[in-house]
Amino acid sequence: MIQQEAIPIMLSLTKTQQIIVGIALTLLIVMTRGNHFASINALPSASLAVFFLAGLYLRPNWVFPSLLALCAGLDFYSITFTGTSSFCVTPAYGFLLPAYGAMWLAGRWFAKRYTFSTSALLPLVGSIAVAATVSELFSSGGFYFFGGRYPDPTLVVFGERLMKYFPHQLENIGFWLAVALLVHVAFVMTKRASNAKA
Repeated sequence: MIQQEAIPIMLSLTKTQQIIVGIALTLLIVMTRGNHFASINALPSASLAVFFLAGLYLRPNWVFPSLLALCAGLDFYSITFTGTSSFCVTPAYGFLLPAYGAMWLAGRWFAKRYTFSTSALLPLVGSIAVAATVSELFSSGGFYFFGGRYPDPTLVVFGERLMKYFPHQLENIGFWLAVALLVHVAFVMTKRASNAKA
């Protein structure tokens, strides 16, 4: 028996499923971003992973600016009302737009290549790795070179900072995307099992 090769199709969810995913991703940002009324400090920040997942699962383009506004609003609230340091809020804060955009676009890119098969793992991991690197260069590079906190920025020192902080960022992204992968696999397997019984 010849096994059919999985053909990539645009990953699509029903409107109801997208609403559920959107609510879950919103709650994830609210619970893990900064120090505010809903923070769970033991959890790693989910912001970058959420932008990837939103690009992957949610079709409306307005979701991207809405998530940006949510992140900015939570940051503003944390700094204004909870005493969180404003050290990271500089003229370079705008570099978060392309940083999050890279993750969003990677999710969009992978959605067009999605298959429920192991052959999808390479494009999945590749898209995440490239997007995470671009995102880190924009966010950390923007902050280091244009944030005004470091009087004499150099590429050598930036490279050292990148080696120090980027692995932690990858851990955060990897943690949340691994959780999302497990939920996705469980959902598809449950759906297939229920369809087989019908």
